[in-house]
Amino acid sequence: MQQIETLIHARWIIPVEPPDTLHENHAIAIHEGRIVAILPSEQADARYRAQTTHRLAGHALIPGLVNAHTHAAMSLLRGLADDLPLMEWLNQHIWPAERKWVGSEFVHDGVQLAVAEMLRSGTTCFNDMYFFPDITAHVASAAGIRAVVGLIVIDFPTAWAADADDYLRKGIAVYDQFRFDPLIRCAFAPHAPYTVSNGPLEQIRILADELDIPIHIHLHETEHEVAMAQENEGWRPLQRLEKMGLLSPRLVAVHMTQLEAEEIEQFATGGGHVIHCPESNLKLASGFCPVQRLLDAGINVALGTDGAASNNDLDMLGEMRSAALLAKAVAGQPGAVPAATALHMATLGGATALGLEEQIGSLKPGKSADIVAVDLDAIETRPLYHPLSQLVYAAGREQVTDVWVAGRHLLKERALTTLDEQVILDRATRWQNKICIDA
Repeated sequence: MQQIETLIHARWIIPVEPPDTLHENHAIAIHEGRIVAILPSEQADARYRAQTTHRLAGHALIPGLVNAHTHAAMSLLRGLADDLPLMEWLNQHIWPAERKWVGSEFVHDGVQLAVAEMLRSGTTCFNDMYFFPDITAHVASAAGIRAVVGLIVIDFPTAWAADADDYLRKGIAVYDQFRFDPLIRCAFAPHAPYTVSNGPLEQIRILADELDIPIHIHLHETEHEVAMAQENEGWRPLQRLEKMGLLSPRLVAVHMTQLEAEEIEQFATGGGHVIHCPESNLKLASGFCPVQRLLDAGINVALGTDGAASNNDLDMLGEMRSAALLAKAVAGQPGAVPAATALHMATLGGATALGLEEQIGSLKPGKSADIVAVDLDAIETRPLYHPLSQLVYAAGREQVTDVWVAGRHLLKERALTTLDEQVILDRATRWQNKICIDA
């Protein structure tokens, strides 16, 4: 018998790749952080002797969920300003709060809170855009979660940097600091076309090509954003980025609620990726991303929660359900974004957008053992005729019992193994008491 570290038996395994595959009564063999094999449970018991064996008789195993767009530290601003349009929410509430409170301690405590929430809801990788990305990377690496940290750039000064050159200089330093960390990757993160001028965007394009990393940006988020760009610059934001050579397979465009038919075709030709944030877009009344039309054009679409200040949670299971239901209403087709497509968007779609598809996003031998166990043997998901549909349309994040990243057991029977839940809660309460004075 072959010695391995971990063997996980489950009622169902939904690997995402190949598509439309469901394994019943199978097991995943894990060694040195990677998937060795997926095979029937009887064969697994005969072939492997594992240091640790898990038998999850009522569970489905899925790839770790990829939250392809968030602002993790903003968890400390959750619920601070609700029921407001985007620009009022930003200008009158969020940006003033950030100017007063954001620093390394704020980011550390906010990211810890976010990571705890994401692990408890099945997210094993997140793509972040926020200040102090070095702190975010430190927290994520220490907790054992995978992260793509955004090297943020914005025209105006903040607690993180003084000007565009300073943002870029500090961003490169973060890239150098974490380039050999197995859990951390970097992406350039210019905030949006309306907050980053042409000079920095041109530098980012050159540097992203040199370093071979993605460019993560808010784009076509609202009708107001597009109208102001046309009024001030004479063309729509996507046109501007295309003229600057930024429309390429490196581009990770977030929101994309305002798109004309020719822009969808143009984006598909350029090879970029779209990150759909349905719940944040709904809450801020930003508009509707035409997801099925994007998919029909061959564009890779992933899912993100956005920050907890505008969602107000980091629940990727909920985001999958919202994405599937909203797409049907927008397309006027009940078959738009079926359950399998929603799960793909939340896993392999996100991994592909971040350039990590060879490592994560599906369950197959050779890939990293980023795995989530969801208990479907519950009142809320019974009877159970179709496990994949039940996962997307009925399961809740409280049914996530166990999470592994690179084979490391980070959530064990709902208990976090690398983070102190009470310390995180105490720090969140302390920030609440400080911030609510200004709220």
